[in-house]
Amino acid sequence: MPTIEIDGKTYEYEGEHKLLQFCLDEGVEVPHFCYHPAMSIPANCRQCLVKVGTPQINRATGEPERDEEGNVKIRWFPKLQASCTVDLQDGMVVQTHRSSEEVKEAQKDNLEFLLINHPLDCPICDQAGHCPLQIQAYKYGPEGSRFEFRKVHKPKRVKLGPRVTLDAERCINCTRCTRFTDEISKSGQLTINQRGVRNYPITAPGETFDDPYSMNTTDLCPVGALTETNFRFKARIWEMSSTPSITTSNATGANCFYWVRDNLVLRITPRQNMAVNEYWLPDEDRLVCDTFNENRPKGPQIRVGGKLTAARWPQAYARAAQELGSVDPSEILFLGSAHATVEDNYLLKKLAEHLGADAPVYIPHVVPGAGDGWLITDDKTPNAQGCERLGIHAVDEAMVRGRLKAGEIKLVYVLEDDPVASGLFSREDLEDVAVILHHYHTTNETLPVADVALPAAMVVETVGTYVNQDGRAQRVRPAKEIR
Repeated sequence: MPTIEIDGKTYEYEGEHKLLQFCLDEGVEVPHFCYHPAMSIPANCRQCLVKVGTPQINRATGEPERDEEGNVKIRWFPKLQASCTVDLQDGMVVQTHRSSEEVKEAQKDNLEFLLINHPLDCPICDQAGHCPLQIQAYKYGPEGSRFEFRKVHKPKRVKLGPRVTLDAERCINCTRCTRFTDEISKSGQLTINQRGVRNYPITAPGETFDDPYSMNTTDLCPVGALTETNFRFKARIWEMSSTPSITTSNATGANCFYWVRDNLVLRITPRQNMAVNEYWLPDEDRLVCDTFNENRPKGPQIRVGGKLTAARWPQAYARAAQELGSVDPSEILFLGSAHATVEDNYLLKKLAEHLGADAPVYIPHVVPGAGDGWLITDDKTPNAQGCERLGIHAVDEAMVRGRLKAGEIKLVYVLEDDPVASGLFSREDLEDVAVILHHYHTTNETLPVADVALPAAMVVETVGTYVNQDGRAQRVRPAKEIR
């Protein structure tokens, strides 16, 4: 098996690898800015420089030549190499900043160049605390700046589109953002304007950066040049907790982190999962923070004298039990939900079986043409596959409406959905029907006709399982408390 030596330690490898990615995979930290494993390699930041050589081979014997002490002689490349572009070779010897003063000085000098025109105002930068440039400057850069002249000024607070804001002075020209729009989202909406120290990413004249994946550029940006417009200056990274979970805006079940401060979800960022969403997250999955924080129910309610009135949980449970026991099981319609967890739908199914009622059905939320064949799907629910695997199938709307008009449905039990907003029923259809709106997340259109309303925990507040469109079961855990 071929081997490579890095800082005096030997590693075995198989297949083809780029040196930088191999180092990162093996836990060997090599500073870098422009490299990303999912995109092309421009090698323009020059921060990942290393010293590379190969054994000096005797042409006559084919064996490595050795010095007087018996050590293999190394033929070093004439210049330091950008490790992101170097292919591994059997017997290759690599020195990083840990074992080479030359590499250490080169990385320090490179950072000094990058910081010449970069604003040195980290305390007021929105990226402070999770900025790769800031972190690497502290770890590998010079202790101070020798630059005593007026810095180049560029456009600031430029709204590239509805969701991304540019501070061009902070750009280090890594081109991650432009490569993302060219190679990943393929919108081609960003390009590099100007040349030399005056360049920065921008849209074409009259063009708006409204790519449905535009906010991924803010994750890719290694400085504070591109930031999320709706999150700017809301919180510092150290003020928030992050919880690994999944998004529920569609059937992909993209892996994410929920960032919470003061029990409010302030930001949603991608979590790497190569089998589901790789490194990316659509904007529609990020822009739902307010739904976790606003219009939330404060407690259970029951209808008294024609009005929904706040009640205690025991009262609400008793009223729900009374309503369920007042009608024949054949006259109960149980509506499961592709928004709810597998566990919640399973318990609803067990309740229907216990009462002798028909199995629950769920309301599909499919918007034809809304998907893009990648991470955005036509199905706007996270757990339709979970429902199907439980034997909870999509509702036959025509049959249900016919039964309702014929008076064959006396009670509708709803789990985490809104049948009025979805168009399954109108409020008038439900005027003579007892409605238990069980586990609703936010104020919705079915609530005004509910007889019993029981609040539910959202994806950021519960433990459970969702099954995405590919049949992959994924667990969620609480990111915030229920209050």
